[in-house]
Amino acid sequence: MPLTGTGEILAHAVRHGHGVGAFNVIQLEHAEAIVAGAEAAGTAVVLQISENAVRYHGGLGPVGAATVAVARAAAVPVAVHLDHATRVDLVDEAVRLGFGSVMFDASALPYAENVRATAGVAARCHAAGVAVEAELGEVGGKDGVHAPGARTDPGEAAAFVRATSVDALAVAVGTSHAMLTRDARPDLALIAELRAAVPVPLVLHGSSGVDDEHLAASVAQGMTKINIATHLNKAFTGAVRATLGADPALVDTRVYLGAGRAAVTVEVTRLLGILTAVQLGRPEGGRVSR
Repeated sequence: MPLTGTGEILAHAVRHGHGVGAFNVIQLEHAEAIVAGAEAAGTAVVLQISENAVRYHGGLGPVGAATVAVARAAAVPVAVHLDHATRVDLVDEAVRLGFGSVMFDASALPYAENVRATAGVAARCHAAGVAVEAELGEVGGKDGVHAPGARTDPGEAAAFVRATSVDALAVAVGTSHAMLTRDARPDLALIAELRAAVPVPLVLHGSSGVDDEHLAASVAQGMTKINIATHLNKAFTGAVRATLGADPALVDTRVYLGAGRAAVTVEVTRLLGILTAVQLGRPEGGRVSR
């Protein structure tokens, strides 16, 4: 199946009132596991590579090209997305590699500078047919927009989208990145307000900290793209630890990394079942482009 644009996948989800799973790739096993999980669920998925993962690999080229190749070989629609990019040169490289979208993160900047930088990236990406996700930030907030107490103002969010022409918006509703527990409680009333005010799909970052019930409720109230990374890393690492613990003499990396890959596949299938089962609460007419 041809590589699918992120905007196309999100547009389909908006029309049908369900969520889209967006899962982070750190190494090839992640990409393979996520696609296998999506194929088992029979639904589309987004593979994400963060700027942190790029730094780990020493560059985007090899891991990006491999992830695009995995996506192109999939039996379901798969998009490839650059997550939390702060560098314009990295955005340009992702576009050249065939990524369907980028998340440009200028949330640490003052509002006016965030708007100016994001609008510039959106213009250059749209010229290449690539969708852009952005977020609003807290000036001076050490934990950024997704500190537990941070909240996105619906009016400001709508104005930001108008000023930047972005295609999706990450909003702060009570989640945090890299949570190891699933006890974050998204502000469901605020999600509904944001959905009514913002004309593009909403993105929930820090979704690893949200349990199944509240993931479904967040989608029902208006979230579309659900980003999950740490939760899958826990599943991967747990399976690797168990496999190595059961056989101290084991040295074949294919065995223990294969166990991690299998664990992620199962969890991706399960999570996608939750996100795509929701058919509630989605206003009509949300703009999705590219």
